[in-house]
Amino acid sequence: MVDAVVFDLDGVIVDSEPVWEEVRRAYVAAHGGTWQSDSQRRLMGMSTGEWARYLSGELGVDRSAEQVATEVVAEMTRRYAEHVPLIDDADQVVRRLAARWPLGLASSSPTRLIAAALAATGLTDAFGATLSTEETERGKPEPDVYLGVAERLRVDPTRCVAVEDSSNGVRSAAAAGMRVVAVPHGSYPLDPDARRWRPWCCRRSAT
Repeated sequence: MVDAVVFDLDGVIVDSEPVWEEVRRAYVAAHGGTWQSDSQRRLMGMSTGEWARYLSGELGVDRSAEQVATEVVAEMTRRYAEHVPLIDDADQVVRRLAARWPLGLASSSPTRLIAAALAATGLTDAFGATLSTEETERGKPEPDVYLGVAERLRVDPTRCVAVEDSSNGVRSAAAAGMRVVAVPHGSYPLDPDARRWRPWCCRRSAT
């Protein structure tokens, strides 16, 4: 039995992971850091504070974590003001599911980017609860954000289905006790260890 469906945002409703990679990669290059081959994979699912510290510390950016977060989010906000890259028919899927089950949103995006994306796609009222990892103690792959959404929806997390695209997202939802539908982007496939959760998996192309 399913009592609620909980969506991730980036890579599930909006095709923003390539935008995040472009913005953060350019930021690292512009501020004296060195982008690593596994940086994007590691960043997916991190909270704002976590990825800001990663850019400032491990990648060698010459800015404090606070400056990194402020400046990168400002650039993402500018990009969203120009265009929010809605995944084809994602809004229709959300609406169809909302007609049957309560919906939640568990995202690693900052709260203001979540609000901007939902407003631009007309989906603000489709979700009974939204939560950013900015508001939780730990980001994905820890279960905090999924447990928080289930609590706000007043449902048992083990009776929820999560829709995720990233390895850290799959780990997070599975750790919360949810069943997982994985829709990985062709450019960012699931890590082998994330597949051990045996999520239901639908493939998306890299374009």
